[in-house]
Amino acid sequence: MSSETAAALIAARWAAIETRQHGITDVRQLVDLGVTRDTIVAQIEAGRWQWVLPRTYATFTGPIPRPARLVAALRYGGAAAVLSHRTAAEQWGLVPVADGPVHITVPYGTSAISQPPFVIVHRSRAFAYITVALDPPVTSRADTAIDMAAAEPDVRGAQRTLAGLLVTGRVRPLAVERRLLERPPPRYRRALTATVLLVRNGVQSVLEECYAVDLEQAHGLPSGRRQGAVVVDGVTLYEDVMYDEFGADLTVRLDGRTHLLNSVAFRDRRRDNAAELAGRSRLSYGWHDISDDVCGAAREVVAVLRRRGWDGAAVTCPRCASRGD
Repeated sequence: MSSETAAALIAARWAAIETRQHGITDVRQLVDLGVTRDTIVAQIEAGRWQWVLPRTYATFTGPIPRPARLVAALRYGGAAAVLSHRTAAEQWGLVPVADGPVHITVPYGTSAISQPPFVIVHRSRAFAYITVALDPPVTSRADTAIDMAAAEPDVRGAQRTLAGLLVTGRVRPLAVERRLLERPPPRYRRALTATVLLVRNGVQSVLEECYAVDLEQAHGLPSGRRQGAVVVDGVTLYEDVMYDEFGADLTVRLDGRTHLLNSVAFRDRRRDNAAELAGRSRLSYGWHDISDDVCGAAREVVAVLRRRGWDGAAVTCPRCASRGD
């Protein structure tokens, strides 16, 4: 290779650092480019470069923007590292981008360890099966959703997290169900599988998931039919929960959105009118009704169910017992 060709190759690699790598590099790459460790130290002491992570540097000073932070975390993690957990969810558009550490997953045997608050390192024995070769590389949507749920400190947090990701429509429940079988998470597998089933059966929001788990299941109530179709003036609308299959003509509506929107208010007026004309009972709950007093809401649902013909037996949940309800 001629000196001119070698120089052109080095120049191209430096250009890639500044563009594709957003000015982030590491010791191994620098040594391959002929940069000595003394030169690295000199650049940092002169204020032209800055240390980012062990063996990882920025060839600029000042704040490190998000794209550079992602590259830095991946280069620190090693050639096999991929974005995962919350960071992968941000890349997939499943959750908003937020300040916080970059999450990466690496194979077992890799030396990288977490460097809070910049990067959190996870390890996976199924590493070869969870990666999508994008730029930057990330865990698959299904694996990302499972990882985020399994990282929650308790089972209900895990279920709500998974439900929130599934109802976006950007993660396929069947894909998550398959991955739960192929790659069981370290905890919550049964609970997460049950959450997938709820979404497949019609749950369309975290509020609906909380109603199904914290109100129906926890209090021994029947599982109502989700997204039951009703026709009003030739228009098909959908009710959140209906209990006709259990001998009670009760409709429950769950809506965490604002009713200041004219379209939402108009839709609900049409449903209210249709229910009234049909002689149906109806109850409506928002997020605070379920999250703040789910036991009180359960008592209301039980009362109407029994009045409308349900002869089942409700139970006292641990929350009811702790409050003396």
